[in-house]
Amino acid sequence: MRRARRRRLRAALPWAVAGGVLAVAGLAVWVVTGTSVFGVRDLRVLGTETLTVVQVRQAAGVPDGTPLARVDLATVRSQVAALPPVDRVTVRRDWPRTLVVEVVERAAAAVVPQDQRFAVVDDGGVVFRVLAERPAGVPLLRVAEPAPDDAETQAGLSVLAALTPQLREELVDVVVDGPAQIKLRLRGGRTVIWGDASQGETKARVASALLGRKGDTIDVSAPEVVTIG
Repeated sequence: MRRARRRRLRAALPWAVAGGVLAVAGLAVWVVTGTSVFGVRDLRVLGTETLTVVQVRQAAGVPDGTPLARVDLATVRSQVAALPPVDRVTVRRDWPRTLVVEVVERAAAAVVPQDQRFAVVDDGGVVFRVLAERPAGVPLLRVAEPAPDDAETQAGLSVLAALTPQLREELVDVVVDGPAQIKLRLRGGRTVIWGDASQGETKARVASALLGRKGDTIDVSAPEVVTIG
């Protein structure tokens, strides 16, 4: 009888061990995903410049104590990315209780005057801020309605990207009356007739070389045949 009992115990032991392991594993999963033991205690925000930490936390929408394992990183990422100043965002877990949100904000490529205010656009034409005063050091672009799909906005930004340091130094604003009607207004009342946005680097190089010449108007719309008046 003793031998039979020992045989039964030996036969049952693996099942008991397996059951114990499953129970412990189940308890661990429940603790991690179903309780606040490993809940979010800190939402760390990195990379902000114009945005505030509070704005990013509110956009992330993760309540304090939410089990870290259950946070939907893709949802948090899309919600933060919807903030206009955000260009890119990454979200990751930092165990045991921290969620890290790192943003890269859009960089100002130009400002567009609009009804006594200034719309700040990035190099793709996205308006991500509207300010009461013009920010220092950002070129002035005059277009009717700045937008990523606006041909005039894209033409003006293309011209700005092609300008030499000499032209940027003298620049007052870039005026876009149409995709092929672009001009630079320079200090001293001088004007560079640019035409369309094509051959930007060539036009910039030619216009820069002629800055020392007399004349109020430099026409580089056809850079092979330049006129000064």
